[in-house]
Amino acid sequence: MEGEENSSPPFSGVFADCSLAFWTLCSVILPVVITLWCSFQRSRRQVLRRDIFRKSKHDWHYTDLFGQPTYCCVCAQHILQGAFCNCCGLCVHEGCLKKADHHFLCKEIMMRSDGEPHTSMEHHWIRGNVPLCSYCVVCKQQCGTQPKLCDYRCVWCQHTVHDDCMQSSLKSEKCRFGEFRNLIIPPYYLSTINQIRKDKRTDYGKLASSYGKHWTPIIILANTRSGNNMGETLLGELKILLNPVQVFDLSKISPAKALQLCTLLPYNSARVLVCGGDGTVGWVLDAIDEMKIKGQERYIPQVAILPLGTGPDALMALNFHAHREKTPSLFSSRIINKAVYFFYGTKDCLVQECKDLNKKIELELDGERIDLPNLEGIIVLNIGYWGGGCRLWEGMGDEPYPLARYDDGLLEVAGVYGSFHCAQIQVKLANPVRLGQAHTVRLILKNSKMPMQVDGEPWAQGPCTVTITHKTHALMLYHSGEQTDDDASSMSEQEHTKEQMDEDI
Repeated sequence: MEGEENSSPPFSGVFADCSLAFWTLCSVILPVVITLWCSFQRSRRQVLRRDIFRKSKHDWHYTDLFGQPTYCCVCAQHILQGAFCNCCGLCVHEGCLKKADHHFLCKEIMMRSDGEPHTSMEHHWIRGNVPLCSYCVVCKQQCGTQPKLCDYRCVWCQHTVHDDCMQSSLKSEKCRFGEFRNLIIPPYYLSTINQIRKDKRTDYGKLASSYGKHWTPIIILANTRSGNNMGETLLGELKILLNPVQVFDLSKISPAKALQLCTLLPYNSARVLVCGGDGTVGWVLDAIDEMKIKGQERYIPQVAILPLGTGPDALMALNFHAHREKTPSLFSSRIINKAVYFFYGTKDCLVQECKDLNKKIELELDGERIDLPNLEGIIVLNIGYWGGGCRLWEGMGDEPYPLARYDDGLLEVAGVYGSFHCAQIQVKLANPVRLGQAHTVRLILKNSKMPMQVDGEPWAQGPCTVTITHKTHALMLYHSGEQTDDDASSMSEQEHTKEQMDEDI
């Protein structure tokens, strides 16, 4: 009996060990299997979602979290994540994407026309998810206050109306395009233009006169890779406010092709808003010069700028650009971009990779050799502002130097002692090293590799001779309510001339 009792524990111990090993293995394998399964399902949904996005007439974008309380326009359920259309603002749950494509039309960039001029069209109403702080056009009370899918918004004029206030007369009422009607290219305009071109007519002025004398359609050219990648969000906002045909992503289409839309508009009526950094602006201005070469001077638009660039120093810009090309997803925040620039600026202050620049570069201003001090950077400007809004040439403003002007034919050439000196100039604690002004600037690079940047586009340059001079000019726009220092200087000169003339008389 004692022998039998002593023989049983080893078997139970082995069984217990096997059981422990089994459950341990399950606890390790099961999460891995679940993770792989979820990853497979997620990738499968992404493939299906991309397929729907590719075939849809809507400009769908997927988001993991909506920025405000959102309801599906199909099933009316509250949703935290899903897809939204960048053109009409439609919001849907992922499972309702196909139904949304069948039941809801997106903005029509071009509609059928009988060839006759039109001045209005019917509203295009979308229910629910109206903008915050919007008011009903009928009762003037706030819309979208109820926690459900409610109220309507016109995707063209942006007018909103309550469910109870939506009358049959509103559904058939003509849309006047609202606040931005003078900037919008109506959907029926391009259809009418096509009919006119088929009839081999090119008189667009008569057609445009029916839209009013203040009609100045705007074309948006945005670089989604400029600055902190705000361009994509900006494009979506502008597509909702305007006709999507007016909004172009320069990462997908060149400025030269986008500007051909100007040839379908009346002479000297189009305006272009360039959203990006200095490089993007230069790219667009080059495309405008090409229009002159093609004999399209009458269609050249006036240009306005919405800055989205990062600014400043060649070495920092080169390091920043290299890391952004490797991992672009990490550079989607202005704070992160500033932090990275701060890191490279601090590193540059300590390492001083560009010291003794006077031994590596020769500078000539209008053919005259300039003796350089021990600098770390040379900056050539034709605009008053630099590095995020700093007036570089002016410095602290405590020395009697003439203000920089962009219309005097002169380039301003300044030097800096390093990144820390740049920071001091930006907060007006130091002056730049003013090297001079000239019509032609020549830089002779003697070193093997030097960091350089033009309009925010950096690269490493080998030995060469760089000649900088004026190429051409373009008509630019600025806010009429703002008076720049250049304008004040120009006005003071005009007043002085007028006073001198009065004295002579």
